[in-house]
Amino acid sequence: MTSSSFTPDPNGVRLQTAPAIREQFAAVRATGKRAKEAAEALGLSEGAAIAAHAGEHEYPLKAVPLQGSWLQLLQALEACGPLMALTRNEGVVHEKTGVYTNISATGPVGIALSEDIDLRLFFAQWHAGFAVTEAAADPARPAQRSLQFFNAHGRAVHKVFVREATDLAALDAVVQRFAQPSAGYVFGAPPAAEVPRPDAEIDAAGLREGWAAMQDTHEFFGLIRKFAVERQQSFRLVEGQFAWRLAKESVTAVLQQAAAGGLPIMVFVGSGGCIQIHTGPVTNIKPLDTPGGAQWINVLDPGFNLHLRTDMVASVWLVEKPTADGVVTSVEAFDHAGELMAMFFGARKPGQAELQGWRDLVAGLPRQQELAHAA
Repeated sequence: MTSSSFTPDPNGVRLQTAPAIREQFAAVRATGKRAKEAAEALGLSEGAAIAAHAGEHEYPLKAVPLQGSWLQLLQALEACGPLMALTRNEGVVHEKTGVYTNISATGPVGIALSEDIDLRLFFAQWHAGFAVTEAAADPARPAQRSLQFFNAHGRAVHKVFVREATDLAALDAVVQRFAQPSAGYVFGAPPAAEVPRPDAEIDAAGLREGWAAMQDTHEFFGLIRKFAVERQQSFRLVEGQFAWRLAKESVTAVLQQAAAGGLPIMVFVGSGGCIQIHTGPVTNIKPLDTPGGAQWINVLDPGFNLHLRTDMVASVWLVEKPTADGVVTSVEAFDHAGELMAMFFGARKPGQAELQGWRDLVAGLPRQQELAHAA
């Protein structure tokens, strides 16, 4: 890399210019890396790498900055017909194909409620958006088109991809309506991770009492805020009463056993700015180990794909929450940074009791201490 690839900032730190980023990004993408991995290889967030591709240039990836209201933009997508919704975090990718319908918001919190596209949207985390077009390496193939949204640190909160049945003219109209070429999005460094308070400072008895009194699963968020307790920390403090440690292999077991029994489940994956939900059966479960050492468990079903890195799973919990409809049970997987990767439930709607088949499945999952004892 030549020095012409950089411009100095007032503090003497060399900053990459957009032309240099485009050149390097194209080279790394050509090696087969995904966009997020290519950006990180350059020491950039994915959002910063995409932003560098705004304006006129000759590189394969082109980005048009968009500006909200993000709610109105998502509502406008209904005219486009089927699209693929993608929400991911560091270790899991959740993909659902369907039509963006029944989208509303109360303040900064939105919801999309359709049979296929089921989202919880936290618009306070949505900092930037782009319409992205990336030419295929094979000239005979069409370019990949998407809408991509990022938080203030350049982390993707949600993406929308064109499918074969998408109405491209309608998508063009959405892009034209919300395009803002002068947006000039800038991304900052992510904040340091918050350190949980020591267990001894938590009112564990009050937490257990509040937990036992829950009437709805959504009350859990208020509960952990009230007691200023981190999610896994709360599990530890109610362990043996409302939470139990499971073996790491339980994530794969949940998917394989649900598929074998035809049991409909719910799969939640969050990015910080969006939670994406699949409700229904899973059928085609495929493990995959890559040459680089990554280990995946995949759901490869029509309309729903899930890609979860099992080598990133650090802990798994079985969690029970009392509700007016009876106990609701989840299986929750966390990575080594303590971030929630995915949650699994039995398929249910408010007012319905939990499926007995789901309770039977989770009851048979190996507990961590049982494995340790067996060893």
